[in-house]
Amino acid sequence: MKYTICKMKKEDTPDVREVAEISWYSTYEGIIPREIQENFLKTAYSDEMLATRLARSLLFVAKAGEHIVGFADFTPVNDKGHSELNAIYLDPDWQGHGIGTALLQRGLDELGGARKLYINVEKDNTIGKRFYEAKGFEAVREYDDLFDGHVLKTVRMYLTL
Repeated sequence: MKYTICKMKKEDTPDVREVAEISWYSTYEGIIPREIQENFLKTAYSDEMLATRLARSLLFVAKAGEHIVGFADFTPVNDKGHSELNAIYLDPDWQGHGIGTALLQRGLDELGGARKLYINVEKDNTIGKRFYEAKGFEAVREYDDLFDGHVLKTVRMYLTL
C-alpha cells in the first residue's frame, strides 16, 4: 500500500480529527467509556486545539493518495534532550502496513538533538504497547491516571536515541 508522510497543514485539521476519532473508538472500546472518549476528542481535537498543536508541536500526517490515514504529534526537544510523542494514531484499516513506523521515524528524523522520546500508553492498549516495545521503548513506570472521572492504568515508556 502506497502512502507518504508529510508535515501537517492547517487544511488537514478535519481529516486529522476524523482519524483521531476512528482510532480512539476502535482502540479504547471496552477500556474507556464512550462518553468520556467523546468529551476528550471534542476538546483535544477541536479546531482551536489543533491550531495550537500545529503551532507548537511537530505534526506529521500519513496520506494514501490525498486521504489522511494517520498522524503523529511530537513535542519540541526540551533542554534535557527529551521529547514527548503525544499521539500516533492510525485508521485501523491501515494498521500493519508500516505507516506507524514511518510516522515514528519521520518524527525521530526531525527532532534533531533528542536523546530520549517518551510516550504514555494505556496498559490495556495491547496493540499500542506491542508497537512501542517492538520499536525499543522501555517501560519506566505504571500509574493510575484519573481521566475525566475514569481511572486509566497508564504505562510511561521511553526510547533512548
